[in-house]
Order: sequence, then C-alpha cells, then structure tokens
Amino acid sequence: MSNENHIVFLDRATLPEDIEPDFSAVAGTYVAHDRTETQQTADRLKTATIAITNKVRIGSAELEAAPELRLIVVAATGTDCVDVAACSLQGISVCNVRDYAQATVPEHVFALILGLRRSIGAYHGSVQRGRWQEAGQFCYFDYPVDNLSGQVLGIMGSGALGSRVAELGRAFGMEVLFAGRRGDLAPQHPRTPFPEVLQRADVISLHLPLTSDSRGLLSTGEFNQMARRPIVINTARGPLIDEIALLEALNTGQVSGAGIDVAMPEPPPEGGPLMQIARHSRAIVTPHVAWAGRQAIHTLAEQLQAMVLAGIAGKPFNLVAP
Repeated sequence: MSNENHIVFLDRATLPEDIEPDFSAVAGTYVAHDRTETQQTADRLKTATIAITNKVRIGSAELEAAPELRLIVVAATGTDCVDVAACSLQGISVCNVRDYAQATVPEHVFALILGLRRSIGAYHGSVQRGRWQEAGQFCYFDYPVDNLSGQVLGIMGSGALGSRVAELGRAFGMEVLFAGRRGDLAPQHPRTPFPEVLQRADVISLHLPLTSDSRGLLSTGEFNQMARRPIVINTARGPLIDEIALLEALNTGQVSGAGIDVAMPEPPPEGGPLMQIARHSRAIVTPHVAWAGRQAIHTLAEQLQAMVLAGIAGKPFNLVAP
C-alpha cells in the first residue's frame, strides 16, 4: 500500500465521542465524517486509500468512483453493507471486527428476555402511576411473571454469540435447541430441525448474519407454527424478521412478546411497523445498543485501529471472503 494514505471514516458518530482510533503514526491523512448519506459516499471516497464504515453502504458504484481504494475496514462484524464480491474483483481487501461482543450482546438478550418474561417495564410503569398505593397491599398481580427455568430456548445461529446465549440459558435452567437451516429436515446433531424449534420453543433468539437465505427468516408462516407463543428476540439484523408479520403475531397472540434491538432502515420511520411494535404492551425495542457495552466498544476501536495499521503494513487480518 502507498506510503501516503488517505483514511476516510464514513460514519464516525457510530462510535462514542470519547472513543477515537489513533492513526497519528500513519503517513498521510485521516478524515472522519460523523455521517455520510448515500449520495455523498462516492465523492468522499474518490481519493481514499482506506475506508472505514460501520453501516454506510459501499457498493459497486462507490467502488468505481474510488480508484485508489485498497482496504475497507468494517467497524462491526456484519459486512452486508459492503459488496465484498466486487471488492475482490478490484483487489480491495475487506476486514471486519470480530469477537468483541461475546459478553455484551448475550447479556442484552437476557435483559430483553427477563424484562418481558417478568413484565419489568409494565410493573415499573404501574408503580410510577400510583398503582401500588391503589392496591393497598404488599403486592399486586396485574401482569404475568414467569420463570425461565424449565423453558425451551430456541437459538438460530450457533456462532460465538449464539453459543454464549446458550450457556446463559442453561445457567437459568433452560433447555437449549440450536435450529438447523430452514428447509433442512434432518440436520446433523446437535442441531434440531427448524420447524421443531418453532413448535417447541418458549423463547427464540436470532444470531445470524443477513444473507439472501436468512432474510425474512421469521414471517407469517413461521409465526403460525409457534405453538407455545414464544418470546422472539432479535439483536442480529432487522430484515431477519418480517416486521409487519411480527406486529400481527403480537396482536393475535401468536407470540407472547418481542425484544428487538435492530431494524431496517435504522432509525426506523416514525409511522413504520417497528415503531408500532415499540409501542406494543408486550414488546421492548432498544436502538441497536446490544453491542454497545463500554468494554466492547473499546475492544472494537482497538481492533479497528490495528486492522488499518496491519493493512498499511501489507499484513491485513480478519479478511472477509467473497
């Protein structure tokens, strides 16, 4: 890579203000944009040798406008925002941050599960409204409270995050089922056929990358198979779930709750189905912060910095295959 580098961070505001990667040792320039709109990307990359993106899309059109680009570093694990195949054809390396969220995402998953299973938000709100005084006794039973012990946790995705969620589930006394691929009725052990997981699970948690196969993984047909009215948790990617179908499943009781941390687009439109889900009495929606534990953010920033420096030295790591 050239001795003179031009590093462009397209969406710097996706990291906290006090977390700043240090590129002072790099010969060249570093420009950080808080946000980059779709129509701005090509212009901002036209002289870049290295691009850093978290969620800004870099597709074939943007690549054609960036003849000097040699390295793209994704400040996240998911790389669906980059056309990796087109990068490969043009000799551009793509690297992503890995293994930084094994604690923070699973903990957030169980914060959502516990909040829903024990009606934490509903009870807190009722106390604020004076319901405890109105009840006139030491407790009241306006909302359901259920244990996790003895329930079935269905996990879709058996990578680092899904595996850690499984560990936490077992610690709560849950039976864990890892779902096989949709359409594979005889998956290898320890996976369970996808339809069986839908039918048996009391809680379903998604931990899959967004691909053409996983898009719309849970929609009307899948919700119709959920015999135990499970809680559905998504901290992975918004399009894994059909939001309109999820809203209908909440309204009809096919699912007993939804904990959602991701959407498409982000932020979601005010009048869209995700915001209707957010206002539902049996849902908790958080703004894509499952990954945002302080320790995880520091690890991410350190890894991001290391990937840029390694790429400049001609030794890139965490390479993403097309």
